[in-house]
Amino acid sequence: MENKKICGSLEEIRKNIDRIDSEIIKLIAERGNFVARASAFKKDEEGVKDTGRVEKVIAKARAEAEEYGADPNMVEALYREMVLRFVNMEMSEFHKNIR
Repeated sequence: MENKKICGSLEEIRKNIDRIDSEIIKLIAERGNFVARASAFKKDEEGVKDTGRVEKVIAKARAEAEEYGADPNMVEALYREMVLRFVNMEMSEFHKNIR
């Protein structure tokens, strides 16, 4: 996906980057809310970790990175870190739910 918007200054470029960052953070928060809710449906810690699902998410992220013109290696690294942190968060939620 190519952004054809022409920016006439560094300030305009930064304004667009800030706008995009805000959207990314909003989406991360939304994702986190769903991850926290998912823990209620998991039966055990292996279900929370679900390495098969993690690898499917990573493969999809790499494919979409290529489709949109992003660096697949960078996207994979970002997603691996993000998913790891979400799994840790979900594990905490899972342990709260089983008490």
